[in-house]
Amino acid sequence: MTDLLYGEAEEDLRASVRSLLAARSDPAAARAGREEAGDPYDPALWRSLAGGAGAAGLLVPEEYGGQGAGPREAAVVLEELGRTVTPAPFLTSSVVATTVLLALDPDRRPVGGLLEDLAAGERTAVLALPLSTPPGATAAPPQGRATAVADAVAADVLLVPRADGLYAVDAAEARVEPCTPLDLTRPLAAVSAPDGTGTRIAAPGPAADAVGQGLLAGAALLASEQLGLAEWCLEAAVAHTRERHQFNRPVGSFQALKHRMARLWLELVSARAAARAAADALATGAGDAPLAAAVAQAYCSPAAVRAAEECLQLHGGTGMTWEHPVHRYLKRAKADEIAFGTPGRHRQEVARLTGLDAP
Repeated sequence: MTDLLYGEAEEDLRASVRSLLAARSDPAAARAGREEAGDPYDPALWRSLAGGAGAAGLLVPEEYGGQGAGPREAAVVLEELGRTVTPAPFLTSSVVATTVLLALDPDRRPVGGLLEDLAAGERTAVLALPLSTPPGATAAPPQGRATAVADAVAADVLLVPRADGLYAVDAAEARVEPCTPLDLTRPLAAVSAPDGTGTRIAAPGPAADAVGQGLLAGAALLASEQLGLAEWCLEAAVAHTRERHQFNRPVGSFQALKHRMARLWLELVSARAAARAAADALATGAGDAPLAAAVAQAYCSPAAVRAAEECLQLHGGTGMTWEHPVHRYLKRAKADEIAFGTPGRHRQEVARLTGLDAP
């Protein structure tokens, strides 16, 4: 039976991560300056989150230096990172790349050693595929070049799929060319890792399976980031409409705005159920995990975009300014909407898996 509720340990983890982000995140002005310069990461914050709080090793078994937790706990961290749109390679390194490595043989020296480094927060890794790559698409990039690879600029190791298997390539051996993304808090780059670089860590068959599992984990747990983002947007909209007055009344007291926020709240309740179901399916190894991930992405992606759009509009002119943070949430929501497959692609996957597209 699917468990959608948060356990005590998960709530404790949430409180710890939220407190850390509140205490260690830079002021908005400093963040904006780094984002505009194309270097949004705060290394000190990542060290605290990854090593100090142990977030980087949540999915890694204890024998490899990790926390021995699971996708449900990782989902809680992603909710909090979504609430703050914190630039951190948690999704790409601690979820996707780590899941790929765990799907291989961790007892092999290159894999086990890399897992230990990732769990300790000493290194970060990314899967060298475009962020838009959906689960099930495991084709190797042509000529070792992949575009729009998320967080590649901050990675120490690139996991590069090739025709003859999966390779771990030191970032210094590859060419990483940053590009201008819509979402400045999650940098994208074109990655070139020619043949002859790196160490092969998996043959073609196991590599395809591992990459597929990594992409599935990314799609399923991205829904939790989208949920946290949408929750912040609703809370910010409610707070603003309580404080903003027109005709000697809070604008939030107007019936039309009440209806808009109530409708958004109902969407978030459903989004939470979909995101939690996807995380629980991964945690329990359920056979319907691909279906749960597809449902979560088909619903949570547009829900997060609508929440950010409503938040911006309900802030009026204030929401249109660069100084207000709501534009960061809208950009992250739009970028997340095509990450690991579009909502339309996931709806097609739901239809395929349930047989609804059968004649």
